[in-house]
Amino acid sequence: MNRVFNFSPGPATLPLEVLEQVRAELLDWHGAGMSVMEMSHRGKEFIAIAEQAEEDLRALLGVPENYRVLFLQGGALGQFAAVPMNLLRGKKSADYLVTGSWGAKAAKEAGRYGTARIAARPADGKYTHIPPRETWQLDPQAAYVHYTPNETIEGVEFHEVPEVGAVPLVADFSSAFLSRPLEVSKFGLIYAGAQKNAGPAGVTIVIVREDLLGQALPNTPSVFDYQQMAEHDSMLNTPPCFAWYVCGLVFKWIRGQGGLAAIGERNQRKAALLYDYLDGQSFYRNPVVKRDRSRMNVVFTLADPALDDAFLKGAQAAGLSGLKGHRSVGGMRASLYNAMPESGVRTLIEYMKEFARTRA
Repeated sequence: MNRVFNFSPGPATLPLEVLEQVRAELLDWHGAGMSVMEMSHRGKEFIAIAEQAEEDLRALLGVPENYRVLFLQGGALGQFAAVPMNLLRGKKSADYLVTGSWGAKAAKEAGRYGTARIAARPADGKYTHIPPRETWQLDPQAAYVHYTPNETIEGVEFHEVPEVGAVPLVADFSSAFLSRPLEVSKFGLIYAGAQKNAGPAGVTIVIVREDLLGQALPNTPSVFDYQQMAEHDSMLNTPPCFAWYVCGLVFKWIRGQGGLAAIGERNQRKAALLYDYLDGQSFYRNPVVKRDRSRMNVVFTLADPALDDAFLKGAQAAGLSGLKGHRSVGGMRASLYNAMPESGVRTLIEYMKEFARTRA
């Protein structure tokens, strides 16, 4: 086995311990004589898996009792539609804080169901910073305020939960989910694709306050209706059973690492290592304002873009995978999700130093 350091933005690296447990249980889960992939989602075995996963996730995040936890399908893109379908609740508009490509896509999709007001966006049109709070134009009558805590493509992150008054706060936490402690009670709804920090692709986790349920638009598909999915314990239809199971193993792994406080401290150390190196030389450049830099997705460019292909080819040969930046912005991107060890970051930095030494 020759595993690489996988810096892909998602689907992303998973904890080796989790993968080993999946392998051990693949053919016969706990004496059931079958794989989780073969189980009925109505059977007692899978019901136990599902219940344990939710219990561990609630414990990790300290989810209050008046919130429902849903394991859905459709990814964050599906939630771009499901959120307005469920949360407009008779109102005409919602506010969107747009600080990157995913926030912009969420607002565009929401515009199919109501008015998506752009309450904040960088004035220069460049997603390299979060607009100052005093420039936001929030509507106190909005159905909700939506934001993206971490923009995977541009490497911009909110480091504090924004204050938006009494209006329900909604967050697409996909690329920052379970990366540090979080006070769930500050939100009306949180959603996250699992394939960054929580598990494999296929599961979208939604945590929603109960008072926001039950007022979906009449044309909302049943699988996107939070109330119906909550009533059926996320099993109105056949759920993504195997991905749900792996998420449960990841939740246990995080708890075994010391919980979100310990994970958050480790993630901060990893990001600081790479940013400190980037700030101390001139061959590579990070374009994001320092106070708004992402801990999860570190973007950088080379002094000469003509060297990009050589950099990526050399990185692959050095066992460093998934570093190519998003096609819309170019450059490089190192995703430092929970399962990326500090040794991977140090190996990347050593490669970057050597590449700069020989190519500068």
